[in-house]
Amino acid sequence: MNHKILTRRDLFRRVAGAATAAYFGKSVKFAHASPSAEKSLILRVNQCPVHDGTLRHTGVDTLLCLMSDHELPLYRTDRSHPWGGPGGIIEPHDIVLIKVNCQWKFRGTTNTDVLRGLIHRILEHPDGFTGEVVIFENGQMQGSFDGDPVAWGRYKNIPEAAGVHINAEDDTLTVERLVKEVFATAPVSSCLLDSVSDTFIAQDDHTTDGYRKIAEAEISYPCFTTAGKNRVELREGIWNGKGYNKNLKLINLPVLKTHPGTGITGALKHSYGIVSMSDDETWRKKRHYEESGLQCGRMYSLVRMPDLNIVDAIWVTYQEHHKGYPPSTTYRANTLLAGLDPVALDYYGSKHILLPLGGDRAEEHNPDTFPGLINHLTGAQEFINNHGSVKGEPARQGDDNMMVVSRPA
Repeated sequence: MNHKILTRRDLFRRVAGAATAAYFGKSVKFAHASPSAEKSLILRVNQCPVHDGTLRHTGVDTLLCLMSDHELPLYRTDRSHPWGGPGGIIEPHDIVLIKVNCQWKFRGTTNTDVLRGLIHRILEHPDGFTGEVVIFENGQMQGSFDGDPVAWGRYKNIPEAAGVHINAEDDTLTVERLVKEVFATAPVSSCLLDSVSDTFIAQDDHTTDGYRKIAEAEISYPCFTTAGKNRVELREGIWNGKGYNKNLKLINLPVLKTHPGTGITGALKHSYGIVSMSDDETWRKKRHYEESGLQCGRMYSLVRMPDLNIVDAIWVTYQEHHKGYPPSTTYRANTLLAGLDPVALDYYGSKHILLPLGGDRAEEHNPDTFPGLINHLTGAQEFINNHGSVKGEPARQGDDNMMVVSRPA
């Protein structure tokens, strides 16, 4: 796989050129539009083809086209580029954290084909990428980047589940393989926070990997040093020895799936893999799930709001349990969603992707009627909107409060 890394720029020129030509050559049936002051923007890519094992991901590339067309370009640059502009998200020197779900196996994890395609494009920044991409997760003592997590023993009585099985066309394409093989020559690293989730550090501790508490909010956030020697303190930024640099970006990349209590796991509940659950046992019940939305709202408003949410709905688990197995509980939706508003994304994903599939959990996927999901979305929405909103815009629910733009990959 390493030979692909050596020719990444050549591959980018060929594929990006083809993708751009295809995009602008098609008759697009929606007008150019930027996020409305009255609606949350939801970008949807449908019909993602089965991935062919290359670095680029067709669905991701299509999503980048949609983002740029709606004033949310991936690259911040003054150069002319179909996926870039002065108001772009990623700058060349940024430390880019990508939050994934690696607490489970099979379709219960973030799709690593999508993850690979996203990282590939970040590294292809038109001004040259000199920062670091860091894949991170806190599996709360159950996470794994080698594709074989403990996962509360959910797979132990399933003989065919033994060994490595993750969510990709090649089900051995783990995060560990991405870092050590696919992107071995690139500034890409990983950080699994499970081993330090019960280590709590002081405000002036800039060396220990662990968690810093926000006592008044009853939450905590990770502080760690990356493989590239960058000191990440999630709330404040990148510690430089004297103060904080602001070149820290957070991309939220959850897999969409059912979940008891909250109805779904999506852009909001994915923050449960950022916070430590080891700070206070009395909070476990409230987090599961009396105040789940409030918890998510606190993480995003008081610690850090994602600079971009991409919801992986290539495969979705819509029945039985969120472990992504057996195959009868999953569905190949071949869809990606993106946007800035995590509440809107979860409302839309639950109602328009999971709910239509039916199944034994269908009633829990209705954001208009299921109390657990209503509580989850509304708790987050109210806290976020009372504490600065989402990049200056309110978090929203309801179909009438969303502008959905879609196109096939």
